[in-house]
Amino acid sequence: MTLSETTSRVRLQAMAAVVAAALAGVLIGVALTATAPVPGVAEVSEVVSVAIPIVRVLLDLAAVTTIGLALLSVLVGYDRPKLTEPILRRARPVALAASLVWATTALVTLVLQTAEYRPQVATVSFADIGAYVVAVGAGKALLVVAALALVQVGLGVLTLRHGEKVPAEVRVGLGLFALLPLPVTGHAANWNYHDYTMISMELHVMAAVAWTGGLGAMVVLLAANRTLLAHALPRFSKLATVCLALTVVTGLFNGVVEILLNPTMNLVTALLTTPYGRLVLLKALCAAGIGALGGVVRWKLMPRIARHERTALATWATLELTVMGLAFGFAVVLTRAPVS
Repeated sequence: MTLSETTSRVRLQAMAAVVAAALAGVLIGVALTATAPVPGVAEVSEVVSVAIPIVRVLLDLAAVTTIGLALLSVLVGYDRPKLTEPILRRARPVALAASLVWATTALVTLVLQTAEYRPQVATVSFADIGAYVVAVGAGKALLVVAALALVQVGLGVLTLRHGEKVPAEVRVGLGLFALLPLPVTGHAANWNYHDYTMISMELHVMAAVAWTGGLGAMVVLLAANRTLLAHALPRFSKLATVCLALTVVTGLFNGVVEILLNPTMNLVTALLTTPYGRLVLLKALCAAGIGALGGVVRWKLMPRIARHERTALATWATLELTVMGLAFGFAVVLTRAPVS
């Protein structure tokens, strides 16, 4: 097998591992939060109930890919175009495709959540969707996300034509801004501690996406390029450390606050006996695993990468991305899980 074939296989394995882990996390979360039907209440189709978190996690992965590939331009720098341009040229069409998926999944989610909101309606119409958008904050948020993702598509088209003349910082900034509407329509919308939980949730999502996207972009596109990897990985490592700290602190804060708002049980009981609490624990375990794997990369592999030596970065980073995928799956279900 040639080096090119080996590199392509590693890329496919990394991408497949993340998607499979995210879907597995969603299915585990759905199983943990399943409830018995209530007599006399119109039930949402099981297909819709399962499809919503699956499409949502695909939305999240599309956002991660779009932002991560834009962030890659910042990490490799602009002072060596002959070295970086072949890598970035491969990244641009993927980023464009990911932004299209981002916009599409936002609209599909809007349709599915409208169907969930109107379970008695057999077929969702444009009027039903309009009513959902007017009545529910999540509907408005999904429309805004779809619109911003379409703007990202436009930037992607310009980037294909003009390369890095379209500033990567603008693409990263727009991508992170497009993450903001959805988190505050979930549990963070609770009136108690609203301002604090909203800010915390926004920081949590942006940190997790930047961290995962940056790591994924480097594993897929830079693992075989020791020169660029030696330049980009130390820069990313500093960002990853900040993102890890933000993700852990804000995740714990959000989970604990939501549980403590329930006056019927204490923290330990809620963590161990409620679906919400179990998902919080699963996410915490994922964070611990990601931190351990990231520590191996930073303390064991990075010194060798800085010397342009061959390492098992792709293997370790793929494991880290797999656990990140699981965490994303759990997170999607967590936003919809009952706290009590």
